[in-house]
Amino acid sequence: QVQLVESGGGLVQPGGSLRLSCAGSGSIFRINAMGWYRQAPGKERELVASSTRGGSTTYASSVKGRFTISRDDAKNTLYLQMNSLKPEDTAVYYCNADVSPTRWDISSSYWGLGTQVTVSS
Repeated sequence: QVQLVESGGGLVQPGGSLRLSCAGSGSIFRINAMGWYRQAPGKERELVASSTRGGSTTYASSVKGRFTISRDDAKNTLYLQMNSLKPEDTAVYYCNADVSPTRWDISSSYWGLGTQVTVSS
């Protein structure tokens, strides 16, 4: 079993910053691609940013230049630094990881339970 646990969410004023973390644990041989998604009330879940094991990153156009995704593969941890936050960034943020549990097993996709980010004055 693989567990992903997000942390770092909270209430912040517009223009503020937050740093989200996603720690992976359990049967992990290698984490391949990882990403942050978010879902606002009444909206579909959307990709915020993603990172391959090779270091390539992608960002949603709405967060480009404000958010930075990074990872520490030695700690099986993914981060999202969020700066210049806007009210429209309010959502539950979810971590997703493509995990190989052993050297021989195919990888599977796992999700965390999410962390709430609220941007409001």
